[in-house]
This record gives sequence, C-alpha cells and structure tokens, in this order.
Amino acid sequence: MDTKICPLVSIIIPCRNEEKFISKCLDSILQQDYPKEKLEILVIDGNSEDKTKEIVRQYLKKYSFIKLLDNPKRFTNFAFNIGIKSAVGEIIIIMGAHAIYKKDYVSKCVEYLQKYNADNVGGVLKTVPTKDTLFAKCIAVVLSHPFGVGNAYFRRDSASPKWVDTVFGGCYKKEVFDKIGLFNEKLIYSQDIEFNQRLRKTGGKILLVPDIVTYYYARSDFKSFCKHNFRNGLWAILPFKYTNTMPVSWRHLVPLAFVTSLIGSAILSPFSPFFFWLFSFILGSYLLTNFYFSSKVAFKQKDFRYLLTMPIIFTSLHVVYGLGSLWGFLKVSISKQFWKNLRKIII
Repeated sequence: MDTKICPLVSIIIPCRNEEKFISKCLDSILQQDYPKEKLEILVIDGNSEDKTKEIVRQYLKKYSFIKLLDNPKRFTNFAFNIGIKSAVGEIIIIMGAHAIYKKDYVSKCVEYLQKYNADNVGGVLKTVPTKDTLFAKCIAVVLSHPFGVGNAYFRRDSASPKWVDTVFGGCYKKEVFDKIGLFNEKLIYSQDIEFNQRLRKTGGKILLVPDIVTYYYARSDFKSFCKHNFRNGLWAILPFKYTNTMPVSWRHLVPLAFVTSLIGSAILSPFSPFFFWLFSFILGSYLLTNFYFSSKVAFKQKDFRYLLTMPIIFTSLHVVYGLGSLWGFLKVSISKQFWKNLRKIII
C-alpha cells in the first residue's frame, strides 16, 4: 500500500499469562506488509503472572511503535477500553494474543474498511490445535464446523465478503467509539458480541472478508474445552441483565433451548407419554444428526477414529454450553432488572 494514503492504525492486544503465544502473535504482526511507520501496537497486560510482560519488554527495546500498558482490572473488556482511549490511530484493530495473522491482515482490513465503507471489518478464524493429539484435532474441527458453531460465519469458510452480525477481533473506524461508546465494562465476557449488536442497531455495518485470515490456537485438552464452553454459555445469558438491547445473536441461545427442552421433557416423561416421546424425538434426532456429521468428518479425514471422538466433542460443546446458559438464566432470573431489560428487548 502507498504510505502516503495509509491511515495510522492502532492495534490493541489484550493479554494475560500468554507467554506461550505472545511472541508468535507479535512476530506475525511485525511481518505485516503494512508500513511500520503507520502502525501503533498497544499490548494491554492484565497483571500476568508468567513471563508475558518480560517477553513484551524485549520487543519494546527494538520497536518504538510497540507499547505496553497495564490493565489492573485484568479482564478483556477493560483492556479494550484502555487501548481505545490510548490509541492515536484513526483505525483501531483488536487482535487476540492467542492467534497469529497472515502478513496482509492489516492491509486487507484497511482496504475493505474503506472499499465497502464498513464500520467494522473482520476475517475468517481458522482454528488450529495446539497439540498433535486426536482430541486436539477434533476440537479444532468442531469449532469450525457448521454443526458445532451454527451460522458463526467468521469460524467457517466463506466464498465472498458478506455482511454479518459479528467478527473475530475486528477493524473499526475510531469514530465508531465516539458515536456509540466503548465496550460495556459490566460484561467480563461477550462484550464484543454486545458491542457489535449495539453497532448494528445504530445502523453500523460489519463486513466479513474471507481473504482476511487469522489462525487461532484452540484449547486442546478436554477439561479446558468444557470449562471454556460453560463460561461462553453462561455469558450468553448474563449480558441480558446489563443491557436493554439484544446483546447476543439468536444462535447463542440455541444450546439453551436444546438443553432445557431435553431436561424438561425427561423430567415430565414419567407423568405423560407425550413428554416421553418428545424426549425420545429430541434426543434421537440429535444423536442421528451428530452421527451423520461425525461420519462425514471421519470420511473427509480418512480416519475412523474421528467417528468415535467427534460425537463426544460435538455433544460436549452443545450440552456444556447449554448448561452454562441454563445456569446463567437461573442466576439472572432473580433480578428485576433482567426482566425489565428482557421486556424491552421483546417489545
């Protein structure tokens, strides 16, 4: 890109205890084809207890456009806002420390932001395993599969640029934050989803571009995978307590509907044949669908072991996420504010 017409870009990287990944992340950004004199990299550290800050400080000695800022409240939502307030660029790109980026990531973000007059641009998130194990590979597949993540297009391949409800990270015009405010600091998680929902409600446009590619390192052990899913499910519901606009997409509520209908029909089955058959239909349909997609993955990978493991990973994603959402609903259902907000959202 012509340096003269390149806007100044501020890259915000929230991180905490990322000693295994922060170097890979920064190296991939330093290898970008965007002019370095037009870049500002802000690493926002949330009181890391490992060597993350020490590693970043080594980069500070070599590159004057990299800055290290402290986030005493630790959570990502605060890091986002610290970075935005400190940024001097007219374009802001939010990047995750747990990922690496193709060398044209920044230039493509800026190009499409200007070409389509979008308010936020993002790309495809290609999930890669951190370990060379069957479980790790299956987790990576599930997090990129339509049966696993529904219509979360940024996790799947797309043939051409398309308008969507959210993207990973995101490249924003800084004026967007002046217009609709910063990230909601009451939301420890799901703050990016809520922000993009708020952006779209005010007429903002979010563009997904398949040429913009991020490689994301997924949690590769089963315990961490389930813990992460439960948290995500929980924070698909908790935001309803803190905002009177729809904070998530409808797809985030599907696991809650699935788990609730399954549990409810199972409890009522002894009292009515209707609920017994309803439970059997829901469970049977899910198991058949799960087996179908697991078989397709095993056939594509040419490895029969996937047929044994994929159903477990798919089920864990959907059920654990749904249980997290159910627990979230039980927590917020005692709040009057939740019901007030929900009424406004529905009406």
